[in-house]
Parts: sequence; C-alpha cells; structure tokens
Amino acid sequence: MTTNTAAVSPLSKQLARFKEIQVGGAQYLDRLTAGDREAIPLLVQVGKLIDSIYIRQHWSGNEALHAHIRSLDPRDAKLELGLELFKGPWGLDEEKFIKSIKEEDKDGHVHEKIHIPHEPPQHGNYYPDDIKKQEYLDWVASLEGQDRINAESYYHVVKRDAKTGQLYSVPYSEEYKDFLVPASELMTQAARLVSDQSLANFLKSRADAFISNDYVQSDVDWLRISKESALDVTAGPYENYTDKMFSIRAAYEFYLHARDFASSAILAKFSSRLQDMEDQLPVDELYKAKGLHPPAIVTVNQLYSGGDVAVPMTAAYNLPNDEAPIKIAGSKLVIIKNVQEGKFQSVLLPIARQVLDAEQVKKVEFEAFFQHVLMHEVAHSLGPHFLVHDKEKKVRTALEEYHSSMEEAKADIVGLYAVGLLLKDGTLSGGPDAASFYMTYLASAFRSIRFGITEAHGLGQAMQFEYLKEQGGFAYDNETKKFRVVMDKIEEAVKSLTTRILVLQGDGDKQKVKEFVERYGIISPEVKDALNTLEDLGVPVDVYPRYRILKDGTL
Repeated sequence: MTTNTAAVSPLSKQLARFKEIQVGGAQYLDRLTAGDREAIPLLVQVGKLIDSIYIRQHWSGNEALHAHIRSLDPRDAKLELGLELFKGPWGLDEEKFIKSIKEEDKDGHVHEKIHIPHEPPQHGNYYPDDIKKQEYLDWVASLEGQDRINAESYYHVVKRDAKTGQLYSVPYSEEYKDFLVPASELMTQAARLVSDQSLANFLKSRADAFISNDYVQSDVDWLRISKESALDVTAGPYENYTDKMFSIRAAYEFYLHARDFASSAILAKFSSRLQDMEDQLPVDELYKAKGLHPPAIVTVNQLYSGGDVAVPMTAAYNLPNDEAPIKIAGSKLVIIKNVQEGKFQSVLLPIARQVLDAEQVKKVEFEAFFQHVLMHEVAHSLGPHFLVHDKEKKVRTALEEYHSSMEEAKADIVGLYAVGLLLKDGTLSGGPDAASFYMTYLASAFRSIRFGITEAHGLGQAMQFEYLKEQGGFAYDNETKKFRVVMDKIEEAVKSLTTRILVLQGDGDKQKVKEFVERYGIISPEVKDALNTLEDLGVPVDVYPRYRILKDGTL
C-alpha cells in the first residue's frame, strides 16, 4: 500500500515568510536553583503534552494528519516544519498547504485517507463537524441549571450522540484525559522541585485542575506567583481564537519562561495606573469600570512553548480571560522580551524602511514598540466587558464572531491612547516621544496586517489603519509610495477611534459592529501595493523559534 501526500507549492512560500530566531539559552538561567533546573525537563514534557491537546482541538482530522506526516519514509522536513509552525495544514490567510492525503490500496484504487477542508472549520474541534450555529443556540436555550452552564463553558466540548443525534457536553478533563493525566503527574513532580513556593502552589493546583476541570483556583494561584520566582510557567486553557463560531471554547497553551528581573522592575510601575487610565477614557461613565485590579506585570525571556502558539509568535499576553478569577485577583501581563527583540530586528525595522517616509523611519524605536505591546496587553483590562444596558451579558457573548477582532483593535488603540496620557503626565519621560510611538505604531500596523484579515490581530489592525487614515492621522504620498503620520491630526484620530470602539463594545449591537468591520476591515489598494512590495523583497512576516532546549529538556 502506498501513500500519496499532495504537498503544494504554497508551503515553500509560506515558510519563506518567517525567519528563524534562537530562543532560550543558558544565559537566562543564572537565578535558577538546582531544583529549578531539575524541574525544567519535566515542564518541557508538559508543554509537549499540551501541544498534543491543541493539535486535537484545532481540527478533527489534525491528529491523523500529524501522525501521517511523521510516518513518512523518508521524512519530509518541510511538511513537518509547516505543521509545527501552523499547528495544522493552513498557513497565513488560511491558505491550505496540504491538499489532501490519499492512499492506494492493494488493488490500485486511490481514495482519500484524510479529507482536509478548504479552510479551518469555524467550530475548530470543539463541536460536531456537522453542527449548525442555530442548532447550537437552540440547544443551549433548551437547557437549564448546570447543563446550560456546561454548554456555555470555556472548558467543555460539545458532542453529538450517535444514536439519538442529541447534543451533549463533555468536560475537557474527560475529552483530553489521555494527555491531562500524565501532564498532571509531571506538574506535581515539578512542584516538589521548584524553589519558589508560590510557583509550586500554582503547579500543584493546576495539576489538580487538569483532573477536576475547575480552573478558577489555579488561575488565582497563577496570578499570585511571586515576582521573585526565577521561573514563570503558563499552562492551561486560555485563548478562544480557535472557536471562531462563538469565541467560547478555550485552547490549551504552554509557556516556560525565565524571569527578567531588571525589565520587570521598570515595567511594574504601569500597573498602578490602571484605574486612572480607565477613568480618563474618552467615553461616558457608563462605559467605564470601577474597582479595577491592577494587573501584575512581569517581563520574561522564553525558554519553551507548546499548544496554541502557532506563528505569528506571541510577544506578550494578558491572562486569564475567564471573568471569575479576574474578579478575585485581577489579571497578569507577561511581556516576552527576547521574542519582541527578535520581531523588532528581523521584521519591524525592514518593514519600516520600506513603507515609511524616510525621515519618519528614524523615529522607529524598539522601546516604543516594546512599551506599546505592554500597553496593548494592559488595555485588554480596560473598557466594558459587560454590556452597559445589560450588566449580566458579556461583550464577547453579544458580539460572537466579531468579538476577537474588535477586542484586539480595542487593545491596540486604547493602549496607544493610554501612551499619550502617560507621556503627558511624565510617567513615560526619558524614553521615546509621542512621534516615536506613533511612527513605530504605523510601521507595526503593516506587520500585523500581513498576517491576513482572516486572523483577529490582522483584521483588528486593518480596521484601525483605515479609520485613522480616514480621519487624517495617516497619509500616503503617491509619488514616493510611502506612508507617514500626520502629527497635527493623529492624536485626535486616536481619541476618536478609542471612543468609537469602546462604545460599540459596550452597546453590544452586533449589527453596528458588523457594519464597522465591513467598512474598515479592508486592505486598500495602496496598502496592498506596499504589502506586495514587502513580499517581493522577501521581508519576513514574522519569526519562528528554534528552541535551545534539547529533546530531554536540558540546555
């Protein structure tokens, strides 16, 4: 029996759009104890198990596809790298780089062994493949009590009974038991080795959560990991981008970091300003939250990652997303400094040199990029999370498939608005000025849009770009084919967009949000030309990691 794998040419093109960077290394381990170092191989194994969970979550045929590619003789390194980076057979712009998996039987008949959809299923692998959106909504509406809670849970999948056709919920602890049980055991072992007690508490409680399916306490314990811990670990179900149908189900991800104490000390001062920034948002008081918990802010250097970590590489994250632990202990912002440095040097600077006015390129700085990423993550905590006229209904529930892109746009623009506030009151004195922030932001817009407008960050950035251009904050020179920031208009344009997005979220009017997305979530001809030029010149879209941690978890 022979196997025919139809790997198509887009894969070479997709891989060429990413530049490898070395991630992790012994230089980050100076503060680790012998116990911390002994725990690292165990935690890397957890990361690999969580990677297997996400492969299952991404698409119902994904496990079979990965297994098939690994079984090829000889091995196809390019296909393996593609699946490693994208976690499935679709790259940027959801372009499929594996057409199908076919095999020939002993009689010479060729049939499809694994059918690969044209694009990633909107429902991921959290719902039956044949489910319809209205069917799910009708089913949820028919439930009461705990059954309804489970049906709308971050941590349950939806199944269909083979005999009756009825939908029912299954907890993650059962659906992914084959990976979560060994991951729980490994985390328990690591908890006995690490030197910091607060980190040990998290590892133990998260190990318990993998079995119980109750993540609130372990999320709280994660938020309470001491800033003195030399190791930082994030492990569990968090982001809901894979559930494009409802933005509900959480995907598993894993990060192992070494704490960057010097940078963390500098950035921690921003957390105390959270409520002050909320109070100064340019919206009616109805749209402002009170009693916000300042997020813990830590800077780290990545050692290893797994799970929902497909390229583009995450440079920062603000977690958890579950409102329950946020109400108890706030949120935590993790800034991944070595990844950010790789992105800036390998991607952002080459983009800026090509698309920006020659004089404005000189103002593009790493610190402006670094600090805006920080403010982007802080800004996820700002603005309305529940509707202003229905305090029991979440914004994400009301906006459904539009929530992720609107939330990313909100975090970007509110973060930029907040930067302006902190510059004016002197909090950010001594660093980049307003022009550097705006011009670096403009260059970074092209970096995000290149991910494609089918992706939440790319669509969110496209909406911002077109709105700010319409307001006169950005301008395009037809002769030089370059873009520039219009300094006497950009501040008011940023303020206007901040107000617009916060009101759209707080009102929760899905039709108005849809109209906003359709109007501004586009790529204009001049932007498309600039993007094509970047492609022609071979400017990378993003970076991908080559971990220095060996297969046995040592460095």
